[in-house]
Amino acid sequence: MSILKEFREFAVKGNVVDMAVGVIIGGAFGKIVSSLVSDVVMPPIGWLIGGVDFKDLAIEIAPAKEGAEAVMLKYGAFIQNVFDFLIIALAVFGMVKVINSLKKAPVVEEAPAEPTAEEKLLTEIRDLLKK
Repeated sequence: MSILKEFREFAVKGNVVDMAVGVIIGGAFGKIVSSLVSDVVMPPIGWLIGGVDFKDLAIEIAPAKEGAEAVMLKYGAFIQNVFDFLIIALAVFGMVKVINSLKKAPVVEEAPAEPTAEEKLLTEIRDLLKK
């Protein structure tokens, strides 16, 4: 029974729940960025270089044989994945910068408090005694 209790305590710790939420949101964010790259960014780039679809860029290493497909080196898909990674990395970097700036509250130095009437009186007495 203690193993179940330990597991429950582990599973509901803030860090584990936060990590799970981060993984789920990260997966969804990855799909959004992949769509952005493949559906929005790469088509204009392909059009600019002559109507090429990056997904189709490949080099045939070995031709197709009976019952076997051709062996292809699909460098276009690799280029697209590199763009995916760069955009995700840039977005995560931006989010981390924003979060860090929110964590660092500007340090406001307080002006020294004015001395109380008693402190002023004691200062005057001290100054008179020095004379």
